[in-house]
Amino acid sequence: MFERFTSGARAVVTNAQTEARALHHDHIGTEHTLLALLADTDGAVARSTGLDANTVREDVLKRIGGHTQDGPVLSETDAEDAAALKAIGIDLAAVREAIEANFGAGALRIPPPADKRRRRHVPFTNRNKKVLELSLREAIRLKQKFIAPEHIMLGLLREGQGLAALILADRGVDFDQVRRDMEQAVSAKAA
Repeated sequence: MFERFTSGARAVVTNAQTEARALHHDHIGTEHTLLALLADTDGAVARSTGLDANTVREDVLKRIGGHTQDGPVLSETDAEDAAALKAIGIDLAAVREAIEANFGAGALRIPPPADKRRRRHVPFTNRNKKVLELSLREAIRLKQKFIAPEHIMLGLLREGQGLAALILADRGVDFDQVRRDMEQAVSAKAA
């Protein structure tokens, strides 16, 4: 299947892995693929959805947490827990600052087990594998012998159940319009 991927589609797959690693996630989900699709700010996906990678990255961090260059980002559940602790007089930010002042920056970070440190491969989720499989089916449906980033977006829309689809829906993206835009863009590439 990957032999059909254009250089742009291959870049989406490798950039999805980069996004997952940057957020310190142990999987490559549909959300990482969406981030990789939006990395091309002039691409068909960014134009059609009206979204940018930074906005979607913030949504991902709010929903499932992760890390930025400034440290850990709490998920909504973690933030609710922090608020509950603050209500009884425990300020997690102040506790973190005090510990890092005494023991150094990153003192609270627990290193991954040795076997995970050696493991550089971040696996695709089954749902994201399905998205890539559906991108092939979309190319076949459109009678095209290549898979471009637009096909991957079509596969993501067709799968429709991952975090990426949830974020798109929450942001008010019109799936039918994006589908038409992707088909038009990929048909222009085939011509």
